[in-house]
Amino acid sequence: MSASNKEESKTPIIVIVALVTAISLLGDSMLYIVLPLYWKEAGLDSIWQVGILLSINRFIRLPFNPLVGWLYNKITLKTGLIIAIILGSITTLGYGLFTGFIAWIILRSVWGIAWSFFRIGGLSVVAFNTEENNRGKSIGLYNGLHRLGSLFGMLIGGLLVPILGLSAVSIIFGCLTLLGLPLILLYVKTNSLMENKQDYKVVIVKERIVDRLKQGRGMIIFTGFCITLLIQGIFISTLSSVIEHFHGERVTLFGSVISASFLAGILLSVRWLWEPFLGAKFGVWSDGVKGRVPVLVLSLLFASLTFGSISYDLPLVLMIFFTFLVMIAATSLTTIVDAIALDLSKNTNVVSFLTTYTVAQDLGASVGPFISFMVFGLTNGISYVYWGGAGMFLMLAILWSKSYRRERRNTTSFLFGKLS
Repeated sequence: MSASNKEESKTPIIVIVALVTAISLLGDSMLYIVLPLYWKEAGLDSIWQVGILLSINRFIRLPFNPLVGWLYNKITLKTGLIIAIILGSITTLGYGLFTGFIAWIILRSVWGIAWSFFRIGGLSVVAFNTEENNRGKSIGLYNGLHRLGSLFGMLIGGLLVPILGLSAVSIIFGCLTLLGLPLILLYVKTNSLMENKQDYKVVIVKERIVDRLKQGRGMIIFTGFCITLLIQGIFISTLSSVIEHFHGERVTLFGSVISASFLAGILLSVRWLWEPFLGAKFGVWSDGVKGRVPVLVLSLLFASLTFGSISYDLPLVLMIFFTFLVMIAATSLTTIVDAIALDLSKNTNVVSFLTTYTVAQDLGASVGPFISFMVFGLTNGISYVYWGGAGMFLMLAILWSKSYRRERRNTTSFLFGKLS
């Protein structure tokens, strides 16, 4: 079987796992749009509780990610994903059946455990079923497909919650989550991830490369933390609040009056709509001869230039324009950073490294909403949050640019040394 045919034969499992994850994301993604505005319907007493609830699922994953990673060394992928689907359905149904801060703390914590199974299992499947020359494209496709759940969760949630209420929409999404079970039962094999280890051993040719890869692991883990802090933790969870702050709970766009939550849902959903295509395109560019770091640096610089603009009191159309620019940068960043992490994982224990990487991402995403809603209470708090994020993007661009130039010098010196 040719290399291209082998790659094609491994693609369906990536697509199936991505689509199952997408279905399970409906309820979680909806909350980032509607909960900051409809928190009283959930039985909450104050807006600060929203920040806790949008963060607790990620905090709970910090101790549970290592446990889930260990479990994936013992159980089959199919079993892990079935557990994730059942837990995801229970929690989303719970949003519609229970009210009050304590009940929602428990529900959001259980969802965090479910997402640990989805995230570690999904990344491991991509790592085991790709090679370096197509890994960027594959992770772009995987991320794009599973984020279709965010597309429909935010868009439909933002539209229906003002009409049907949070409880009814949550029950509907909870039932839909169960549709992932037949897909897993029919298409996912019963072998465990550990059985793939012998097929994916990497032959190390030069110790010099091994040393640099070990150093790069810390850098990519830190970058993963920062990206999720800024994109998932801050941008996604606060956009509806920012729109409401500058333009009111009801906004007029092209002659139509819509809620701030629905507008935020539309804007954020556009990213998930283009993600399967644009994410794969960015991945293909990073698979090229120049590598992933140049694309990463350019994306970080672009994000730095656009992120802070969200905090200005701009006309609504201009705000929408800058929101799109930030989301294009986010698509590139998440694709390239995940691809680099997968590259590095193949030179070590895949599940173990990806578990550590996922912990760092969850830590960033968990502290983002908490910090944002606390700082928003200060005078000019929105500016502090968004311009601070722009500075963080710039810092990462500088760090990766320096690392890339140093790497090129080392490689050139090595080649000249071999020729002399």
